[in-house]
Amino acid sequence: MEIQGAHCLTHHTYLRPSSLPRPWREIVAEKRRDDDAKIPAHWKLDEDVIANARSRKQIAGDFIDSLLDSRTRHLTSADAPDLVDRMANGLLTAVEVVSAYCKRAAYAHQLSNILLEIGFDGAISRAKELDDYFTANGTLIGPLHGIPVTLKDQFHVKGLGTSMGYVGWIGTFEGKKDTGKEKSFESEVVRELWSLGAVPIGKNAETNNNILGYTWNPWNQRLSSGGSSGGEGVLQALRGSAFGSGTDAGGSVSMPAAFQGRFSFKPSSSRIASGGIANSGQRQQVMPAVVGLMSNSLATLKLVFKSLLSTEPWLHDLYTLPIPWRVEREYSAEKEPGYQPAFGFFANGGVVTPHPPISRALSIVKNALEESGYQHLASRLGPPSNNESAQIHGPITRGDGCPNAWEAIQLSGEPIIPQLRNLFPDGKLRPPISLLEFEKAVVHMTDFRNRYHDYWTSSAEKTRTGRPVEAVISAATPYTGILPGGFKIHELPQCTRLPNVVIPVTFADKNIDRVSSDYTPLTEQDRVNMATYDAEAQNGAPTAVQIFGRRWDEERLLSMARLVIDVLKKYSQKHGGRS
Repeated sequence: MEIQGAHCLTHHTYLRPSSLPRPWREIVAEKRRDDDAKIPAHWKLDEDVIANARSRKQIAGDFIDSLLDSRTRHLTSADAPDLVDRMANGLLTAVEVVSAYCKRAAYAHQLSNILLEIGFDGAISRAKELDDYFTANGTLIGPLHGIPVTLKDQFHVKGLGTSMGYVGWIGTFEGKKDTGKEKSFESEVVRELWSLGAVPIGKNAETNNNILGYTWNPWNQRLSSGGSSGGEGVLQALRGSAFGSGTDAGGSVSMPAAFQGRFSFKPSSSRIASGGIANSGQRQQVMPAVVGLMSNSLATLKLVFKSLLSTEPWLHDLYTLPIPWRVEREYSAEKEPGYQPAFGFFANGGVVTPHPPISRALSIVKNALEESGYQHLASRLGPPSNNESAQIHGPITRGDGCPNAWEAIQLSGEPIIPQLRNLFPDGKLRPPISLLEFEKAVVHMTDFRNRYHDYWTSSAEKTRTGRPVEAVISAATPYTGILPGGFKIHELPQCTRLPNVVIPVTFADKNIDRVSSDYTPLTEQDRVNMATYDAEAQNGAPTAVQIFGRRWDEERLLSMARLVIDVLKKYSQKHGGRS
């Protein structure tokens, strides 16, 4: 089950079993002491530095950079492909790269409460092994050799615990004690990353939990960092790893990436292995969470995805499709001379108008495409509306009443965090919908996807090329970021299960991004949504757009994302970075 973060911990509802072995606060205090001990003394920040960070609006960028030495800044600002190339040529060692990222991640954690699991010692030991391998063989162990990775705390990593932010899971295997799997079981995608040479350095969590508290947006610490893979979004914004992995069942990777101004990639289901991943929604497999990636560059996301496919994950995971990387699906002007891709463009999804900074980001992308000669079909989202998608998503993903999450909370008696209170009215488990209601939602979902597919295909009737649009550009979320309690609507076509890429565009500017005097709400939801916009509070927050492609055509989508980035760069050079 994917849960979005938006609030800090206040006014808890307590659920205390009658025979609680240890108070949950004691368990948390011990866990935090243990984690703190895993940060080397020479990486500990002074209390006044931390207090300064807490008082600042922004800690991403210049502030965290000012705390680091030039060598660490240099290494942690490079893209993964560049780091791999330099290690392959003997210009860098894995220990240098991993140590730099561990140091930066340690700083980031102390500033923002990000890491549920810290694995710096094991990571540096693994880096030494990789260096020994390179010295002995003169070659890298794999395409991700020495590249530090962080993961959402649903992925099991040997040597590290997995709590998913549940207090009752600490020291257990998914809430079960003495299974023999504690800290020894490994998720399939982690095994693949390990074999490719990637080095896990830590794990992060849902944006709000009772172990770490709330993690704010480092670009604007008044705003939410999004969820449910918000911890990874924050870590990427602070450049605490070269790339990270999260899970997404309805925007849980794309939202935090957009809020933090990072790149993200969510493939179609069954292209990246999901075997052995902890989950709070195991009873629901109709719309399963997908493994998604975040980084500071599209090139890194492509390298990681392509590398994962090279391990033939379908041989090890029953639900992964046997689709290797297909170079023939990649687009380039050289490969397809004379062909100019067309794009779909949605200024809104027919339900809400994005907040002014997001609308401006969309306009920048639209103008950049126009200036480079690319056709875009400006349209609202045709017959299958995003509102309809949301009506399907809820009954399928939460129709069982969320007993997995309830049971996990009950283990320790911890309070229900604000993000879950709507799932458990009056602090009680909600009864599930009937099987007939669930089946009706599944039929509705299938019909929705078919209509969406037909709508996309019909775009060939309007393009200059006579082909359907290659990708569709829309808002990743209607918000630049939200104040606590401000999350009103998640207007994404969640039920399509289409792959998507999030691309950062610019930053909110209170002097430009004002609600237009001729604004007319599309719906009542739109009126409520726009009322949450606060130009002053959201000033300086990143803005991003989403590009989504057709199902199981990730190679083509990544090519289209590269094209959009290139035209944006050209446009920015001509018009200035904050157009």
